[in-house]
Amino acid sequence: MSYTFQFGVLAQYQGEILSGIWLTVKLSILSIVLGSVAGVTLASLRSIKGGAVRYLVDAYVEVIRNTPFLVQLFIVYFGLPGLGIRVGADTAALIGMTINLAAYSTEIIRAGIEAVHKSQIEAGEALGFSRFQIYRHVILVPALAKVYPALCSQFVLMMLASSICSAISTHELAASAAFVESQTYRSFEVYIVVTLVYLALALALRAALAFIGMWLFGRRVARRTMTAMPEVPA
Repeated sequence: MSYTFQFGVLAQYQGEILSGIWLTVKLSILSIVLGSVAGVTLASLRSIKGGAVRYLVDAYVEVIRNTPFLVQLFIVYFGLPGLGIRVGADTAALIGMTINLAAYSTEIIRAGIEAVHKSQIEAGEALGFSRFQIYRHVILVPALAKVYPALCSQFVLMMLASSICSAISTHELAASAAFVESQTYRSFEVYIVVTLVYLALALALRAALAFIGMWLFGRRVARRTMTAMPEVPA
């Protein structure tokens, strides 16, 4: 059976596809920023406070890492209205992506903090650093430098996972592709194009993160960022 590719029919839907790309990029950037801030905050609280705070952070991380992202989105989008809290599809997607990414970021940063050797902390104390200076310069910054490639892999994975948000009517790239496919019945062409777009977005995001890593931590971290591969969530 022969098949004739007709990519030309997609041209009239380029506005729809570009709109989906823009929303995917916007959700990804916002969730990366918010998830990173939350991850640093929670990992720091877990490290500094201990006790009940540590157990609460650990519980949050375990719940998020061991439940499907789709279910988390459904809880935000369909569950919150039952409590009188209504959010739009795009907002629900951002909340879900941020909550999910924050949990993975917390665990990654925690590993970096625990990898800092005790002798480095003692050296900071010997130099007369305050507790805040020790935590910032001796613990947190080196920890972030160590785990930055792993964080970047998680960021790329979260961008790709944004396609799941189409299940709650978020009109990102995957939803735009489904709409175009329903109008043209050219499934093969539509999803080949979408695959290439996701690949381009992933490579562009990794390159941007490598540049940021070089600016923050130096060339060695930037090189590791470009070669690190995303890990699929458990």
